[in-house]
Amino acid sequence: MSECFNTPQLKLAFDFAEYTGRHIFLTGKAGTGKTTFLHNFKKNSSKRMIVVAPTGVAAINAGGMTIHSFFQFPFGPHIPELTPLNVHKINSTKRDIIGNLDLLVIDEISMVRADLLDAIDSTLRRFKNRLLPFGGVQLLMIGDLQQLAPIVPKDEWGLLKEYYNTLFFFGSKALKESQYIKIELTHIFRQKDDTFIQLLNNIRDNKIDTKTLNDINKRYQPNFFPSEDEDYITLTTHNRQAMNINQTRLDDIHKKEHIKVARIEGDFPEHAYPTDAELSLKVGAQVMFVKNDSSENKQFYNGKIGRITKISKNQIYVKCAEDSDKILVERMEWTNIKYTMDEEKKKIKEDILGIFIQFPLKLAWAITIHKSQGLTFEKAIIDANAAFAHGQVYVALSRCKSLEGMVLISEITRYCIKHDSEVLRYMSDVEKNIPEKSHLDQSKYEFQLAMVKELFDFNSIDQLVLACLEIISKNQNSIPKSIAKIFIQIYLSLTNDIVNVSQRFENQILRLVAENSNIEENQYLQERIQKGCVYFSEKLESIILEVIQDINNDINNDINNKQIKKTLKRDINALKKNVSAKKSCLQACNKGFRVNTYLNVRQ
Repeated sequence: MSECFNTPQLKLAFDFAEYTGRHIFLTGKAGTGKTTFLHNFKKNSSKRMIVVAPTGVAAINAGGMTIHSFFQFPFGPHIPELTPLNVHKINSTKRDIIGNLDLLVIDEISMVRADLLDAIDSTLRRFKNRLLPFGGVQLLMIGDLQQLAPIVPKDEWGLLKEYYNTLFFFGSKALKESQYIKIELTHIFRQKDDTFIQLLNNIRDNKIDTKTLNDINKRYQPNFFPSEDEDYITLTTHNRQAMNINQTRLDDIHKKEHIKVARIEGDFPEHAYPTDAELSLKVGAQVMFVKNDSSENKQFYNGKIGRITKISKNQIYVKCAEDSDKILVERMEWTNIKYTMDEEKKKIKEDILGIFIQFPLKLAWAITIHKSQGLTFEKAIIDANAAFAHGQVYVALSRCKSLEGMVLISEITRYCIKHDSEVLRYMSDVEKNIPEKSHLDQSKYEFQLAMVKELFDFNSIDQLVLACLEIISKNQNSIPKSIAKIFIQIYLSLTNDIVNVSQRFENQILRLVAENSNIEENQYLQERIQKGCVYFSEKLESIILEVIQDINNDINNDINNKQIKKTLKRDINALKKNVSAKKSCLQACNKGFRVNTYLNVRQ
């Protein structure tokens, strides 16, 4: 795992996300490995998490769902006091997922508006913990505010300006209530040249002087036209420009046109297609890979550019300038997922809604700057003089790996470089407030204590027993008294021997923690935890599991009403699963409490 998080900031980000409950804003300049961190974190984390993003393409790239799809939000502004009216639309599966959720990852957070983040807060509070920001679910927000900004139509801002000073995500009312930390990744993996890195930093941070502009514009060549064997891609500000360039260049190739039609299975929305559903290709066409090579060979990556040398029915060969061998390209899959609950294991799982199967290529003489987000190019022609959005010029320039690989066909001026003063002020604060080791240690302690308290919290079991009693109470004429007596006795024993004891036990834990806050190294505390795990595990078995083991037979034989029978059996099965899960967690810690052990078993 250590090789995945090989800089101090990456390791710090992992430790805060995995071993604490603190909300995190993970940012960094282009090329600092934010997307790579997300994919590695998903592989290595023990937490129950889901990943969401503001757009379909971003969600597919992050391996998650769109925010609106998961939370079933309507499009449009979310007025703070009206947002709760929408949460009744959340279905039972999503409610179960939220109820078991530890961590919500939001990718491309720079595009998420403050009102949307508050709508998420309202929903999580409704189904998790109404007293805590975001319902007590930890947030990991990933993105760069100096890149893509949220879209705020004038009519929507007219409705929202009464509630918000800014609609960048950091204007969220719920986020302001939480003491979230900010971690900035500073090691740049994409570019290696210090001069180029400094130029990019100056543009990003609005430190634009005459020398910066002069140095950048040394790459200005207005009449530049690459030769056939040079794999340049043009980055434009508007989609129509890119489409016209690609079509013109394809028409200039007087060879057979091949149409490759994607196979789409299930539900895969058009706005999330990673490339064209109908790819028009010719031998000699310049193309870009739109997916990483998942094989051991790792011959291509998202953004790599080459030229088609051969096309057959099921194979395409692409030659890239930096490679001696041609790359054999076959169709690949992208998945559109949804999250569901595995009721048996009480685990969040990813269900595939649909599959998009196509060659991982697209015409690449030109793309828009917005669509280049997250990509890396060896050679790029940039036409950014008509930039209209905050961060657009920085995104375009930072796609290039080197200054030598970049050509400007329109000059970069002060007027085309757009900055937002609120973002600059906020990022200045981020740079000044780097979390220290003491913050991590304190946050780890708070998280460990919360997990220990959760281990010995039996309220959810208590509520399930009460739910069974409520069904029995409402249907006394249909349910035999023998079954009622069983649940009354379970409730009394649960209250006296487990719930009340656990409350006194928590006081002991707090007292021992006050003497030594290092929970995993606190010998006396660990001894108490071990004894507590044995005691409560045995009590759950004798008070509940042994008693209700065969109760479904009694229900089948003694209750005639099918609906009552179905409802009671459903709640009893939920009780069994919850008790069994709690017992497994207790048994896993009966030789000592370790956060990783507990999280893995709970997961």
